[in-house]
Amino acid sequence: MLALRLTFESIRFAWDALRGNVLRTVLSLLGVTVGIFAIIAVFAVVDSLEANVRHSMDFIGDKVIYVGKWPWKFDANRPWWKYFNRPVPTEREFRELQKRLGPNNKGVAIFVANGGNILKAGANSVADCALQGVSYEYRAISNVPVEDGRYFTPQEMADARPVAILGATIAENLYPQGHALGQEFKVRGAKFIVIGVMKKEGKNMLDTPSNDANCLIPYGAFAKLFALSATGMGGPSPSLGVKGRDDDPGLLNLEYEMEGVMRNIRGLKPKQEDNFALNRPEMIASAIGKLFDIIGIAGAVIGSFAILVGGFGIANIMFVSVRERTSIIGIQKSLGAQNFFILFQFLFEAVFLCLIGGGLGILLVWFITLVPQDYLPLFLSSGNVALGLLVSVGIGILAGIVPAIIAANLDPVEAIRAK
Repeated sequence: MLALRLTFESIRFAWDALRGNVLRTVLSLLGVTVGIFAIIAVFAVVDSLEANVRHSMDFIGDKVIYVGKWPWKFDANRPWWKYFNRPVPTEREFRELQKRLGPNNKGVAIFVANGGNILKAGANSVADCALQGVSYEYRAISNVPVEDGRYFTPQEMADARPVAILGATIAENLYPQGHALGQEFKVRGAKFIVIGVMKKEGKNMLDTPSNDANCLIPYGAFAKLFALSATGMGGPSPSLGVKGRDDDPGLLNLEYEMEGVMRNIRGLKPKQEDNFALNRPEMIASAIGKLFDIIGIAGAVIGSFAILVGGFGIANIMFVSVRERTSIIGIQKSLGAQNFFILFQFLFEAVFLCLIGGGLGILLVWFITLVPQDYLPLFLSSGNVALGLLVSVGIGILAGIVPAIIAANLDPVEAIRAK
């Protein structure tokens, strides 16, 4: 009960001080509002940027190890021709990986792509489409958001049937009246039947490959349309992907197993170096995370200067408040008020004022997130809201602790005589 009474009385004193000196209070709160706005706005933008960049990289999948000819992280000190002379992954290696890999994976897929294709359906056509041949397990390593229709069946894959899953943009242009399922289209002189349409993704920030202009067909059907390159030059060449398990931290077990299996498949001797690269999306994700951490720290440092100014403003208003209410403090002490009551009263007032300023700053950031954005939709996370309120409380404590101690230690007799 005592704690509740102290809290309610502190709120009343703080509110009376706020109403009695509106202009002074508003000017003092402005620094806190601007500071919290600056910090939370920076964090909101950084979080939104990182989320959009990571979303733009969804096409490479998560917890996947890719087998390729070239490493994603190129070593400038290593002769490039060693990579150039490496063989590309083959369908035989895909089958061997499927048979030999243990329980550390959730699926092995082979896929190959070719851009710049023209798809035709009656009088309609769509140019610059990406045609991608995939195995049945492809949806385990990459996002295939089929919104209408279905995914391939194992039998369709095994028989290399002429069926396809279209991106939303392709379906909209080939079949403007809708009802793409079951319709036919031609590509490179071959007929395909639409069995699925993927969810529309729209443009992303990095303009990375999107499913909207992508057409998936069985890997065998793709091999009938194109002459696959065994060297990675002069034609499309396949890649392999293996989905790791969630209980394999860092995919280390899967990587070690894949390295051993690939070396065995290619007949490499113990002293021979690998003639393949194992690439993981985590390489890119780690670099992205470090970059945005630096941006966030820089923004926080800049915003902290505004917070510092706001803290001085709150401290100033609290010193003035102590001086104006010195006689009241003396009366409270003469009536039996303990030092901790006076201390808590002024300290809570400082925190209350900072919370008002911080809340206004967070509210301004929230209003900005409501403005429609095409390439960078902003959002305000609950973590950033909590951070803003915690920073406000911290600034209130730091700004109000000294005035509160001074008020708590006033001599009651001298305080009553003060004017």
